Amino acid sequence: MSSRQVVLWIFGYGSLVWKPDFPYLESHVAILPGFARRFWQGSVDHRGVPGAPGRVVTLVEAPQEHCVGVVFGVSDPERETILERLDHREKGGYIREMKAVELRDRSGDFVEALVYRAGRGNPNFLGPASTRAIAAQVRTSVGPSGENVAYVRELHAALEALGIHDPDVADLASELPTDD
Repeated sequence: MSSRQVVLWIFGYGSLVWKPDFPYLESHVAILPGFARRFWQGSVDHRGVPGAPGRVVTLVEAPQEHCVGVVFGVSDPERETILERLDHREKGGYIREMKAVELRDRSGDFVEALVYRAGRGNPNFLGPASTRAIAAQVRTSVGPSGENVAYVRELHAALEALGIHDPDVADLASELPTDD
């Protein structure tokens, strides 16, 4: 048994769901109440470029909704290195916030988790658009981390594999070309 204990929980709802890219002690499907996952954030550093941003997810306040994602528990020795990497990864308008998330496999158990969220005031916020308009933008966007279509496909596949159905992600994925 490891003597390392979780000192920080990190909630992932976008690319962290399928590519956390950092060491963690444990992970759980988790529910963040009062927020919804939306493709309202522009990406000019990962899935698009300046002048042709891709669309990636952020969290928007939605009192009657919830966002289901994955919470990762990290230990003290890795904490600062992980935060530096995440701050760089989420630099395109995201800020850190602490939020209570419920562990789905331990109903009623909440942990305080670090959440990266890009609000309306950031320079890359694109805001709402129809699924068709978002899909058109996603189809043509490519950045240093690859095609925007791949981001949507990966997120959709990872959520479904975890038993998480997000209608917005599913609707957008259905509007995009398949891998075949």
